[in-house]
Amino acid sequence: MSRVRDLHDLRRRVQTEIETELAHQREVLAELGDDGLGLLEVITQLLQGGKRLRAAFCYWGYRAMGGQHDAAALRAASAMEFFQAAALLHDDVMDDSAVRRGAPTAHVHLRDAHAKHGWLGDSGRFGQAGAILAGDLCLVWSEEIMATSGLGGDELARSRPVFDRMRTQLMAGQYLDILHSVRGWSSLGHEQRIAAARQVVRYKSAKYSVEQPLLIGADAGGVGPADREHLSRFGLDIGEAFQLRDDILGVYGDPQETGKPAGDDLREGKHTVLLALTLERATPAQSQQLSAGLGADLTDEEVAQLREVISDSGGLDALEEMIEARTTRALTALDSVRGLSDEGRDALLELARLSTARTT
Repeated sequence: MSRVRDLHDLRRRVQTEIETELAHQREVLAELGDDGLGLLEVITQLLQGGKRLRAAFCYWGYRAMGGQHDAAALRAASAMEFFQAAALLHDDVMDDSAVRRGAPTAHVHLRDAHAKHGWLGDSGRFGQAGAILAGDLCLVWSEEIMATSGLGGDELARSRPVFDRMRTQLMAGQYLDILHSVRGWSSLGHEQRIAAARQVVRYKSAKYSVEQPLLIGADAGGVGPADREHLSRFGLDIGEAFQLRDDILGVYGDPQETGKPAGDDLREGKHTVLLALTLERATPAQSQQLSAGLGADLTDEEVAQLREVISDSGGLDALEEMIEARTTRALTALDSVRGLSDEGRDALLELARLSTARTT
């Protein structure tokens, strides 16, 4: 079996594990009656899609370091996806995003249900409250899945510190994102803007998307200190490249592939590395046009105009160079890992490619 087909099969197996867990939680919630299943509906919808990269990095971190409990590793890997679902549910509320993976976001779905039934109170507040609670449920379930994964006692004990650190740091990373957005950039120089944007990239995405799931698996598998350090470097660089690619897709991505409206990051006024690189290189007129458009209710034509500013300024090319540099550095770190199995090395190389050269 080719590595791509193998990873596709892993994605299918993770999805089966997710659906098994959702069926179990349906039984738990059934005690509350039909009304108690309302949150499960939006969670199930969200968990139908996704690349399952976090699960794959966790699973192959374990297998690559010699882990033998395949079914347990698969279940532990699925915990990464429930944690990701929690982050997305909360993120969509904070960003007031209307669409996720081509479907209405949870808070929009619940808001519309409130309005349709003519319930009392504010529909928007109801939708936001429901989505936050759905995210909290996913957090609870990720903990439950990890604890009952079937990993051996020593394996679970080794993986637990990173699992706990991942959950804590992501929440603080989400806060950094909203903090930087309200502080503004007008008083910051170029290097300060890059540093602020990279801090958000690292703690809101890079670490929990690649590095920490990989280390959770590798720690469970018994990785040694030297190899762990190299895997950490590999994971962090691939994680940063992954998010930098996401910044490009947030501006240039095809909605049919990304499942989100074109130029969503521009409408939300996100302070990304791409924006910082563009402002450094733009002419005064371009900077004024870009600053005026960020965070505005842009038409598709206005989004296209801002895309031209970013491309013409050289900001897009500069970000592509950053992605390439991080990917190259990551592969050098992976090459230094001595304890990897051959199939594990092949899988991590393919996952690195999928993470950094993607269109969705």
